[in-house]
Amino acid sequence: MGEDILLCLIFGFERQLQFANMVIYKKTTAPSDPPPLFYRNSVTPTLPIGIVHVASGRFCTKTPLCARSDQSETQGSASIVGDLLEYLNESWTPFHATAEAKRQLIDAGFNLLNENDDWELKPGGRYFFTRNMSCLVAFAVGEKYSVGNGFHIIAAHTDSPCLKLKPKSASSKSGYLMVNVQTYGGGLWHTWFDRDLSVAGRVIVKGSDGSFLHKLVKVKRPLLRVPTLAIHLDRTVNKDGFKPNLETHLIPLLATKSEEASEKSSGSSSKAAHHPQLMQILSEELGCGIDDIVSIELNICDTQPSCLGGVNNEFIFSGRLDNLASSYCGLRALIDSCASPSDLSSEHAIRMVALFDNEEVGSDSYQGAGAPTMFQAIRRIVGSLSHEHVSENAYERAIRQSFLVSADMAHGVHPNFTEKHEEHHRPEMHKGLVIKHNANQRYATSGLTAFLFKEIAKIHKLPTQEFVVRNDMGCGSTIGPILASGVGIRTVDCGIAQLSMHSVREICGTEDIDIAYRHFKAFYQSFSSIDRKLIVDY
Repeated sequence: MGEDILLCLIFGFERQLQFANMVIYKKTTAPSDPPPLFYRNSVTPTLPIGIVHVASGRFCTKTPLCARSDQSETQGSASIVGDLLEYLNESWTPFHATAEAKRQLIDAGFNLLNENDDWELKPGGRYFFTRNMSCLVAFAVGEKYSVGNGFHIIAAHTDSPCLKLKPKSASSKSGYLMVNVQTYGGGLWHTWFDRDLSVAGRVIVKGSDGSFLHKLVKVKRPLLRVPTLAIHLDRTVNKDGFKPNLETHLIPLLATKSEEASEKSSGSSSKAAHHPQLMQILSEELGCGIDDIVSIELNICDTQPSCLGGVNNEFIFSGRLDNLASSYCGLRALIDSCASPSDLSSEHAIRMVALFDNEEVGSDSYQGAGAPTMFQAIRRIVGSLSHEHVSENAYERAIRQSFLVSADMAHGVHPNFTEKHEEHHRPEMHKGLVIKHNANQRYATSGLTAFLFKEIAKIHKLPTQEFVVRNDMGCGSTIGPILASGVGIRTVDCGIAQLSMHSVREICGTEDIDIAYRHFKAFYQSFSSIDRKLIVDY
């Protein structure tokens, strides 16, 4: 096949490349950016189109090359891994994650609602609304729904530990322009050092008519870096550990300070809270004047794209897997479970996905799971579908018949730290969703809710695992107990096994993504028939 180069022209038919066995994944960047190259598992067929220089890893054409996930099969079902990578690369912040979910729902035919308006809903309809553009609730009404029937809900969160700009971020030190940040959530902050960082988030812009517009911004090129101290100046770091002071050592560099920059800074008192250079970049990204930017809410983000990894491409390497992986699997399961009108023709319940913000800091916010957003929506849905003829306690009866899947990433067993897991509960990658248990109710799972969720898996031949924390260690929590205790809704806590949780770059298994998607989709499609067979309070 030649000494050095293999040129492949593939036009609409499946073929494996004997040397590289590769797949091209569409990166959501500017057209001028070179598309990345990803390798794939040999069991997954794909339809790449184009010319590839195998030995060098370069492309021999300027035409973007991509492989769509609906062209690959995993155990008889289309894989969503490629689409998840796109979602992760779009979703640098909760705002972007919600905006991308909104786009996909609209493309799928869901109708956008506004919490400020009256809702006119009907059986068979598909709807959604956003709150703060960082929280989203979407639902599909079964055509055989009657008032008092239950809601089948998957809930996850859109936020991840990160660094956020302080209200006054501009500072300078030792000839450098610095950006002051605050820590959000419980991140592994040492992993943020020596990374190529940038900014993304929400900006409020003043319109020409005097209105104020919410706009999202994402600067894709590296702007910032938090450098580590050279070992020559910290000789004991490998013995004593790296213990940075989060206030004084975790400050990203933006630029070297120049006299011109100093003059600009002193002459821009109205924008003194942030460096003029940063504001200029934001204005260019948004296509507006610097003075039109009246408020910013920005995260520091890692610019390295999400990608496949491992010898067989069995891993996903990415930031924000906790918890965008769960969010996307739930969102996609809802969309695909009601893609055609016939999918809801025999459904008596309402299928719902709820994506909340601020889980990493306790959920107590306007857009978090601690707010009554989801339950207010359920009450409004019941009221709208009753056509003002609400039977007695219809909302309460609906809650009693409802079921919530709290989906948040799980701790996979670490091969270098196996002793950190309870001996008989060590979740592994590629072994299915992890059902989380805790006797002290840090997770909301009960014997009944675990049984129902595992029964779905059993019927659809999907694997599951179980997790409990060691008795000599503390246990984390999720939005599950918050929502379960809010109005008394049956809840199971589950998640996809991962490593490096809360690192700037996390790891999970590709096969688990597809298993989670199929499990969630089966939940929407099968739960009604399974639940009616279980008799408890009689």
